[in-house]
Amino acid sequence: MGKVTGFLEFERIAESVEPANERKRHWREFVRELDDGAAQTQAARCMDCGVPFCHNGCPVNNLIPDFNDLVYRADWKRALESLLSTNNFPEFTGRICPAPCEAACTLNISGEAVGIKSIEHKIIDKGWEEGWVRPQPPARLTGKRIAVVGSGPAGLACAQQLARAGHGVTVFEKNDRLGGLLRYGIPDFKLDKALIDRRIVQMRAEGVAFRTGVYVGNATDACGIGQFTVMNPAQLHDDFDAIVVAGGAETPRDLPVPGRELAGVHYAMDFLPQQNRANAGDALEQQLLATGKHVVVIGGGDTGSDCVGTSNRHGAASVTQFELLPMPPKHEDKALVWPYWPLKLRTSSSHEEGCQRDWSVATKRFNADDQGRVQSLTAVRLHWQNGKMSEVAGSEFEVRADLVLLAMGFTAPRANVLDAFGLERDPRGNAKANTEGADGYRTNVAKVFAAGDMRRGQSLVVWAIREGRQCAQVVDEFLMGSSTLPR
Repeated sequence: MGKVTGFLEFERIAESVEPANERKRHWREFVRELDDGAAQTQAARCMDCGVPFCHNGCPVNNLIPDFNDLVYRADWKRALESLLSTNNFPEFTGRICPAPCEAACTLNISGEAVGIKSIEHKIIDKGWEEGWVRPQPPARLTGKRIAVVGSGPAGLACAQQLARAGHGVTVFEKNDRLGGLLRYGIPDFKLDKALIDRRIVQMRAEGVAFRTGVYVGNATDACGIGQFTVMNPAQLHDDFDAIVVAGGAETPRDLPVPGRELAGVHYAMDFLPQQNRANAGDALEQQLLATGKHVVVIGGGDTGSDCVGTSNRHGAASVTQFELLPMPPKHEDKALVWPYWPLKLRTSSSHEEGCQRDWSVATKRFNADDQGRVQSLTAVRLHWQNGKMSEVAGSEFEVRADLVLLAMGFTAPRANVLDAFGLERDPRGNAKANTEGADGYRTNVAKVFAAGDMRRGQSLVVWAIREGRQCAQVVDEFLMGSSTLPR
């Protein structure tokens, strides 16, 4: 695969990035794809390893050695065809996927993994530039109608696959723009929203219909961005032959400590979507801004990192990020964890732009100023032993905080949506549905299927695409008796 001795001859080539002090001044993407020659050299590092563990590491099972070999040989169009055969939206995963495939790369055992993500990024961007990514309308129509609830990566992947199989697909989105958390949640500097828009244009040409501003669920406790109407799920049952619920896991994990009610303490997802809207040209009356403020982000994952990057671009006076868990090791024990996703210290591009990080810290309370706004938080250091934590006696400390962002992940989909459909829930609060066998992705309600975060809980965009594709195959088989869609 690639050049037989390439892994011995060539070092890993990283994509170039704009310097931190420059990229903080704007909201545009700042990672630059590899040029053709660099991508070919990078692809040459792919080993003829016999068993490509990268396949299992990749949730959509990309044919990684195949497209690496084609890139090495400069057969770009066939490389694109290989990539698109397993992944509907590589321009998303090539930017925001953490690349579990690279962790599983055989070369990663003793050296640096092949830069699979950067090659994927290059292939799809070149495909768009050359005009090779085109609509694929079906050769015939089945007359079957399917409703997909949610326009995130799971919903879009499912809808595209079903439309290409000839079904009439309508995607319902509660927000005023399409894309789910790709649109409202991931910062523009990580994912340019024009990438979503051009996929929507392609999908419309393939026959997918989109309805924005429609909240499918109970009228009580309905929520969305922009003006929306509420639709009862019973109407979907009457109008469609199958329904796929593919919304996000949007119930944020809270921090019930004294002072939680203070002004200035917000969920991350109250903060991040507002900036997405502002970048799209919306006029916001009271946007949450970090400008000139001392910001504390609670939660050490990707959402917390996005809060750091956004706060820095606002011009925060300082940004501090707390994590409950201990600081991970800088380097994993590869002999112990390969080919699985390793626990190790990860420093994002947002961290590089300026952030004070601290681990094994628990927040005890938020402290108010004279006007009832948060002005500081009191925290305590933790001791971890055998997976259990205890507070370190006498370790309490106070940190100035004019803005606190809670970024501790999400627990489940919104219960009112699942209840409106009458769906059973698993012990974690997600829609109960298996992925394998004759009942794969089926819920307890007739002709209703569940995929993505709504079924598996908070996860990665690549897992959402996988579930959307697999669910589409199951729905097609349910409607037609058999399916030629790939699983």
